[in-house]
Amino acid sequence: MKKISVWAFAVTLFLSACSKDNDKCEYDQCANKAPQSEIQAVADHIAAKSVIAVQHCSGVFYTIENPGTGKNPTPCSNVSVKYKGYLTNDVVFDEQKSPVDFNLGGLVPGWRNVLPLLKAGGRIVLYIPPSLGYGNRPYGSIPANSILVFEIDLVAVQ
Repeated sequence: MKKISVWAFAVTLFLSACSKDNDKCEYDQCANKAPQSEIQAVADHIAAKSVIAVQHCSGVFYTIENPGTGKNPTPCSNVSVKYKGYLTNDVVFDEQKSPVDFNLGGLVPGWRNVLPLLKAGGRIVLYIPPSLGYGNRPYGSIPANSILVFEIDLVAVQ
């Protein structure tokens, strides 16, 4: 009987940890910060493009083009987005013109850190340092150590 109680407790603990209650998401958006050299490279890129952007505590730069009016996601929320991702040389590596659903917890830290600043219906452009993107490994057509630029429309927050 004791083994069953311990097992039931373990299952309950596991299920509660996987709760869909995103209001209890424990994630520090500023804990994983890009190195200063990467932050400077992003700053140089946006200055060269005459972009006005804000620096997030993690080192991601962003421009909110439309703040939206709906619900804000948490770093653990499921979201529906349309987006275009490209490199600093303007080569597009991915584009979704129809909404796709993601859990922010499974995406690159640059998205997870900054998308919660937006509300559903909003639009943001992210300038992500390599260590908050795919880092020092290539990913598909994205070379290692690439600065990533994403234009994101936050369609919905589930």
